[in-house]
Amino acid sequence: MIEPVGGVVDGSSDALDALAAEDLAPLFGPALLERPRLRGADLRRPRPLACDGAVTRIVLGPDGTPLDHGRTHRLVPAHLRRAVEVRDQGRVFTGCQAPTAWCDVHRVPAWIDGGDTSLANSALLCERHRTEVHHGFRVERRPDGRWHTWRPDGTRIPTGPGSTGPPLTTAA
Repeated sequence: MIEPVGGVVDGSSDALDALAAEDLAPLFGPALLERPRLRGADLRRPRPLACDGAVTRIVLGPDGTPLDHGRTHRLVPAHLRRAVEVRDQGRVFTGCQAPTAWCDVHRVPAWIDGGDTSLANSALLCERHRTEVHHGFRVERRPDGRWHTWRPDGTRIPTGPGSTGPPLTTAA
């Protein structure tokens, strides 16, 4: 059992001073102790390295390229931008004709509202429409993969040819 030195886990620096690999076995299984470097290890040394760390998930595509960085990356990596461009075949705001090169990847919800950096949470918007989204307009990806745009008053902007992206395709 993991027990804090001070008796109470309160966020103070001594909360994990007595942690050893054996303490983690009930949580992660006996396979943890089969790792030669961890068996009998005192895990106090890595603690300073982890004090500013974050636990996150990273979802990989079939080629091993990360497609979901959670909230560890605010800026969108080039490979994720390419994946968004391929998926949406251009910008997603209804009626937008801006060249794809003029667009940025926007998170839905936005980063400031807790949105993460992932393919599922990304939309390609030009600067003008990205600003409009930050001022009350809304883009929404439907379960079929098509994008819809909503005005601040809640009315939907009718879709036009080529403005909503392709339907969602799934593997058979």
